[in-house]
Amino acid sequence: MKSIPLKMVRNNLLNIPKYSLPDGFQIRLFERGDEQNWARIEASVDEFINEEAALEHFIKEFGSGIDEISKRCLFIENKHGEAIATTTAWYGDLNGNGEISGRIHWVSVVPEYQGKNLSKPLLSAAMNILAHHHSKAYLTSQTTSYKAINMYLNYGFEPYITDPSCYEAWELMETTLNRRIFM
Repeated sequence: MKSIPLKMVRNNLLNIPKYSLPDGFQIRLFERGDEQNWARIEASVDEFINEEAALEHFIKEFGSGIDEISKRCLFIENKHGEAIATTTAWYGDLNGNGEISGRIHWVSVVPEYQGKNLSKPLLSAAMNILAHHHSKAYLTSQTTSYKAINMYLNYGFEPYITDPSCYEAWELMETTLNRRIFM
């Protein structure tokens, strides 16, 4: 499948879907030293070529906001206390106009735990954190993450059109997901 970047927005953070974790898992906030867990998880899903590159990116993106990340970055642990999924209820400027919105950032589940009903509870928890700080949210993704795109649509995120390539991306998503996205 062609990989086309896309953005999605949710214009309010009301009525966030609720999902419970399966037995044996728990969600917790970032603690000092979790940079390594974040890097391991992100490298495992091929967001980076290796853990070192992921750690370098983490430090570049979040290093100066370590106090903030400890309130906004979530992990799911398995029954052995191993971090196996992460996302961050971050923030950013979607339009480049200085308006700060909540941002769902870096949703990842290590491959051996994918398909075990972990993403929805993790996304719900992150969106609830965002709701305490922001009135709306956005995220960025790509068409190759079509399963995640489908979940985001089910959570009330909508396409955000920034340029003509967006139409190609969303037409591809309508075909791949066999669902109407544009009204």
